[in-house]
Amino acid sequence: MELTVYKIDGSEAARTVTLNDQIFNVEPNDHAIWLDVKQYLANQRQGTHDTLERSTVSGSTRKLKRQKGTGGARAGSIKSPTIRGGATVFGPHPRDYSFKLNKKVKRLARFSAFTYKQKEGKITVVEDFNFDAPKTKAYKELLKNLKLDGQKTLLLTPEVNKNVYLSARNLQRTRVMRANEANTYHVLNAGHLILCESSLAELEKMLGE
Repeated sequence: MELTVYKIDGSEAARTVTLNDQIFNVEPNDHAIWLDVKQYLANQRQGTHDTLERSTVSGSTRKLKRQKGTGGARAGSIKSPTIRGGATVFGPHPRDYSFKLNKKVKRLARFSAFTYKQKEGKITVVEDFNFDAPKTKAYKELLKNLKLDGQKTLLLTPEVNKNVYLSARNLQRTRVMRANEANTYHVLNAGHLILCESSLAELEKMLGE
């Protein structure tokens, strides 16, 4: 599939680029997408939650009252989970939520994510550009020229571009990242995908490994 290349002022650059069918035109696999997104979100979890059980909660172990003859339920120590301030039963403890996912599955998930964006017509290719200095106004002007202002966008650059990254950092619903760091979650989470022209080669290099 061919897409028109745009300049940052919104005009056409009088040339087109051809999207690699192995990346942007595959049979989408929703299960692979689900697994890859699940792994990404699981890796974001700190897993530092903890609760106090009977062996760790503070309190005396003496029996609160005699076993029988009180007319009420029998009671053990004040650490009992049935008593306010007592222990927690089967509560969470620190753990690692990450899990292994095969490289081929992750690659298929990314192919599927890019394919969905291509089929939805949510991909725009722009010439490689840079800003002289970090300026939020300049990035807002770029989105306005591409008629993407107000939309949730993801810009993929071929390499680290500090000025562009800092210009977009304060804008809501906007993200800038290197093409070789693109993942299934961020591609699908964006309403529209903006690709720098040279980032296509980086995607082919990364996803072709």
